[in-house]
Amino acid sequence: MFMTTSTNGRTAMVQRYNLEGAMATLEDGGLILFPTDSIWSIGCDATDPVAVESIYRLKGVRNPACLEFLVDSPQQITPFVEHLHPRLETLLLYHVRPLTILTKGKPNLPSNILRPDGTIAFRVAQDDYCRRLIDAYGGPLITAYACVGCDQYPPNFGGISSTILQGVDFVSRHRQTEKIAGEPSVMVRLTEKDELEFLRD
Repeated sequence: MFMTTSTNGRTAMVQRYNLEGAMATLEDGGLILFPTDSIWSIGCDATDPVAVESIYRLKGVRNPACLEFLVDSPQQITPFVEHLHPRLETLLLYHVRPLTILTKGKPNLPSNILRPDGTIAFRVAQDDYCRRLIDAYGGPLITAYACVGCDQYPPNFGGISSTILQGVDFVSRHRQTEKIAGEPSVMVRLTEKDELEFLRD
C-alpha cells in the first residue's frame, strides 16, 4: 500500500507498511518471519535472551554463529560492540551489497548471543521495510535464516519449510510473492593486523 505525501508542493509516493503485528510480536518476546535485504529470516528483540532461545529451539541448533544483529544505522550497533574500526565504518558507507561485519561484542551481552570468541555479527539493513521496522521498534533485531539448522537457507518465501512457518508467532506479508532468489550477505572482519578478511563473498 502506498500513501501520497506533499513536500514543497511536490507529490511523492511513499511505501506504507503494516508494521503493527510485527511490532506487537517483538514486544511480547515472540518470533517474526520477515524478508530482509538478503534472506528471509526469523527475528526477535536483540536484547531478549529468552526470545533468542526460541530461535535456537525452532532451528534445532544452538549456535550463535547462526545469528546476526540487524540494525538501521552504524550508530545503533555502538552499545553492543567494544569498538567499530574506522575502516569498517567506511566500508559500511560504500559497500553496495548487503554487508555483515564480525567484530568483538561487549561482554555484558547475553551469553547465548556471543560467539565462543566473544564476537557478534551485525548488518546495517538496506531494505526499506527492515529499516522502518527497526526504527519503529527502537532497537536492533537478532535474526537467523528462516531454515532448520544453519547450513541452508530458503531462496524465497516459497522455499520456507512448514516447520518454520508454524513455529513463528508472526509472518510478514511483505514480498511473499517474489520469486527472485535471495543471497547471503558478504561477511568481513578485521585481522589483528587491521587487514580486511572476507569470510563470505
